[in-house]
Amino acid sequence: MAEEKREFQAEVAKLLDIVVHSLYSNKEIFLRELISNASDACDKLRYAALTDPSLVADGAEYRIRLIPDAEAGQLTIADNGVGMNRDDLVANLGTIAKSGTADFMNRLTGDAKKDMTLIGQFGVGFYSAFMVADKVTVVTRKAGEEHGWRWESDGKGEFTIAPEPDAPRGASITLSLRDSEKEFLDRFRLSAIVKRYSDHIAIPVILVEGDKEETLNSASALWTRSKSEVTPEQYREFYHHVAHAFDDPWLTIHSKAEGAIEYTSLLFVPGSKPFDIFHPDRKQHVKLYVKRVFITDEAEGLLPPYLRFVRGVVDSQDLPLNVSREMLQHNPVLAKMKSGLVKKVLSELKKKAEDDAESYATFWETFGAVLKEGIYEDFERKADILALCRFRTTATDGLATLDEVVGRMKDGQDALYYATGDDVAALKKSPQLEGFLAKGVEVLLLTDPIDEFWVPAVGEYQGKKLVAITQGDVDLSKVQADPETEAAKPEAAPAEALDTLVAALKLNLDGKVKDVRATDRLTNSAVCLVADSGQMSLHLEKLLKAHNQLDHDSPRVLEINPRHPLIKALADKVKSSGREGVEDAALLLLDQARIVEGEPPADPVDFARRLATVMEKGLVG
Repeated sequence: MAEEKREFQAEVAKLLDIVVHSLYSNKEIFLRELISNASDACDKLRYAALTDPSLVADGAEYRIRLIPDAEAGQLTIADNGVGMNRDDLVANLGTIAKSGTADFMNRLTGDAKKDMTLIGQFGVGFYSAFMVADKVTVVTRKAGEEHGWRWESDGKGEFTIAPEPDAPRGASITLSLRDSEKEFLDRFRLSAIVKRYSDHIAIPVILVEGDKEETLNSASALWTRSKSEVTPEQYREFYHHVAHAFDDPWLTIHSKAEGAIEYTSLLFVPGSKPFDIFHPDRKQHVKLYVKRVFITDEAEGLLPPYLRFVRGVVDSQDLPLNVSREMLQHNPVLAKMKSGLVKKVLSELKKKAEDDAESYATFWETFGAVLKEGIYEDFERKADILALCRFRTTATDGLATLDEVVGRMKDGQDALYYATGDDVAALKKSPQLEGFLAKGVEVLLLTDPIDEFWVPAVGEYQGKKLVAITQGDVDLSKVQADPETEAAKPEAAPAEALDTLVAALKLNLDGKVKDVRATDRLTNSAVCLVADSGQMSLHLEKLLKAHNQLDHDSPRVLEINPRHPLIKALADKVKSSGREGVEDAALLLLDQARIVEGEPPADPVDFARRLATVMEKGLVG
């Protein structure tokens, strides 16, 4: 088969352009990325050889070799891992064929440091080689196959693939270094980089110079060491390796479980939000080892989806080495490990929250929306997760626990109130909030989509019902307002006139709203829309429509403020002129309420006409 020339996928070309022209100062991380990939390739072959020993008939001693060639200006990183065939080369080094690609590309900003972090998270660290090389050559043969291949590119839009008959098993990546990057041929420089970034790699990293070979790393699994033997720097670099991350971990959890089952875990909570944290597949990212042999990084039973932000490794002493990924799905040992791991992570989060509230607030802003999924999905640990939750409220600019909110409840208040919406700033302007603010009743401000699901599932907290301020008829009459505030309240429209107005509005809005009623929910606004008791909230309806899961409007309730000057004036007009003269006003009030909810008027043209008519009457008379 002759050499073939192919173009990079558009996303890869964009990514390469960012890497090649990056001003990212820490270029040495290219070596960390390539060694990390080589280690993964050895791990994959070690696992595959458990069920097919013929794959390692030509040697089962795994090594990663660094071969500098000063005369040629080249650095080679070679491994004897699983290797690649032609299709693998096209898929792995020519395209980004994985879920979340579009979101990943959209989040590339042009900011070198931020983009390199994303590139690392996405698991395409191979392309970092082009930070130092103007040409990259990959010679590889897949374990179990006869023929090898050569992949070559200058990173400028194209690559070539050709047969390479004598390729050894594994992959050999040769970087033709730019003149300005020849420092990466120096043995002391290479040794220092490996010590700094890759000392934890369990595969020996060997520097080859002529006939001399020197192992540069400790080549021992970091998680098997005692905590006292591991430095913060070593933990940090292992996190970078296992998470493909450039940030620092916010929390490190290194523990060993002994007893009915034995396992060691080294887990990390990232310092920044992974780009794919809200991808629909909700995959977890913890690698499973059995007696230090890598098994899979797709063991979905290790941690629940609501802890998918956790990175790290778990090494079991009890699972069989030949365990398949399918067997893991219903394995009782894995189920016990999961229970222990979840308990450990939640307890460490609780400890962090108690010891460093400010740092925990940063964690919450980053991952709180994910952790809250556990309230809805993990009934057994609902109380533990609720205790870890922090909330924005109307009473403070900071975050509060539910216990703190309960402790601040007003005399006569018999429920915990909450509002759901897109952001805190918009919620604070919500007309439905006015009556609560006037009486000093604290309201939870919930802005994550999951809030629409966990709150109804929980129902109550410490015996206090959780009640939405935009649903049902709210009764705040038992809560005493500040005497001065109460005294300053304007008088309401007379009851008889108000009843007549409500009847007139119902007549003119028949079929457009479910009901019209007066409320003490409002103080400054004339009207608002609410969902009736038992209906989905206005915000949930909006979310479902945005995701094409709802194609109709639920009937709403229009509430009017009997103390508002406009409502009192309308009540007087209806009393003197009858019900039929308020059609335009009724429709304008409904559209006003819709606009406040972030919705367009039902008929913008009619809305504009009615508004012009009302303004004309007001100005001209």
